[in-house]
Amino acid sequence: MSLSSSTIASLRRQLSAGDITPDDILDDLAARIASHDGEIGAYLSHDLEAARRDAAASDLSKPLGGIPIALKDNINALGSPCTCGSRFLENAYTSPYDASVTAALRQAGAIPFGRLNMDEFAMGSSTENSALGRTVNPADPTRIPGGSSGGSAAAVAADLAVAALGSDTGGSIRQPASHCGVVGLKPSYGRVSRYGLVAFASSLDQIGPLTKSVEDSALLLQAIAGADPRDSTCLDAAVPDYLADLDKGVAGMRLGLPKEYFGEGIDPAVREKVEAAARKLEAAGAELVEISLPHTEHAVATYYIIAPAEASSNLSRFDGIRYGRRHGDGSDLIETYRRSREEGFGPEVKRRIILGTWVLSSGYYDAYYSRAQKVRALIRRDFDEAFGKVDAILSPVSPVAARRLGENDDDPLSEYLADIYTIAANLAGICAVSVPCGTIDSGSGTQLPVGLQVIGPHLGEATLLRVAKAAE
Repeated sequence: MSLSSSTIASLRRQLSAGDITPDDILDDLAARIASHDGEIGAYLSHDLEAARRDAAASDLSKPLGGIPIALKDNINALGSPCTCGSRFLENAYTSPYDASVTAALRQAGAIPFGRLNMDEFAMGSSTENSALGRTVNPADPTRIPGGSSGGSAAAVAADLAVAALGSDTGGSIRQPASHCGVVGLKPSYGRVSRYGLVAFASSLDQIGPLTKSVEDSALLLQAIAGADPRDSTCLDAAVPDYLADLDKGVAGMRLGLPKEYFGEGIDPAVREKVEAAARKLEAAGAELVEISLPHTEHAVATYYIIAPAEASSNLSRFDGIRYGRRHGDGSDLIETYRRSREEGFGPEVKRRIILGTWVLSSGYYDAYYSRAQKVRALIRRDFDEAFGKVDAILSPVSPVAARRLGENDDDPLSEYLADIYTIAANLAGICAVSVPCGTIDSGSGTQLPVGLQVIGPHLGEATLLRVAKAAE
């Protein structure tokens, strides 16, 4: 097995034994990127020499000592570009600081290495919305890797990265993890600091790991979780040992199957794989319980009011004045604003800014944004009631496997509707993970990965990871 295809846990054992060095891992990754990323398109940039300097100073006694971890290109790392997949920041912004998660990785001994492609400003679920190039699915290069953390998922799946961090606002870690056949974890809102993450929708965004194994996800979460005074939404709550109960299995646990997640619209082949995974957990000693999440049908509409509204506010800072792309010399302020944003933002970002600005405007705020927040509370209550009956919830991640590139270019609504199974966890602020549960036939000679989604209560990551490990 090559070093680039190894798990974090395996590499840590080899490093501790002195069988390899951090430079060996970096050399293997660099060679793999040079030979394969031209086809995949996962990386926007990487700096091997900077990584070597970090490797020379890495403390191999630390939990992630000597392990390179790639970053989605909306997470700041000192001295690195941070483009968010947008023309607005391309060649126009170098980060002057580390995001809290980047600093936490360094503190744990890891080496931040490489900037990964994404849908522009994390708005999309295919990575086709990146202004800086398209990423494809390693399982089938004619298909999407998912998004918006498509570069992160594709890099891990193609062994172009040992592991990566992504961000999840409505499924942007879990959906590409499912499509690419890797593990993708969205922690509870407030479990991981968002300081240094370029904001999309501040009440929904969360940073999390994409890895080759559940154990690796636990290792990464252990490193990045915890309180941060620089993020007022980050919780000052004790961080448990996520590895302690990882192998205890699911015997005696009650696992919910929401009837709303297995009905109309799901590909029968996807449903079959997810139900088979649930039956295996039942055979391992879990009790399967049918539950209801009655407000699921309103989740997509609720999300596509709240998220664009917050995006329109957050992206107002990109004005062509302080940093990023600027049109003209700035002598005409309004024209500078208008042309800079017109030229810098892509069509999907513009669509969401316009929608968000509209639902926040006078006369529409109460009819849309205020009402959406009330429905959000009902969705959260559905989960609270469900977790009074079960320890975790099982569901599909996506109703379909990875679609073909370009298939929904003229149909953004279909793209939005495909997020039906992932959005609710963000609205409720709870944790969820995608674990590979098999593949289905594409119909053209390739096998497409399918993910099982395990959903846990707020701050229930230890239980979530235990179920995910049993499923794995």
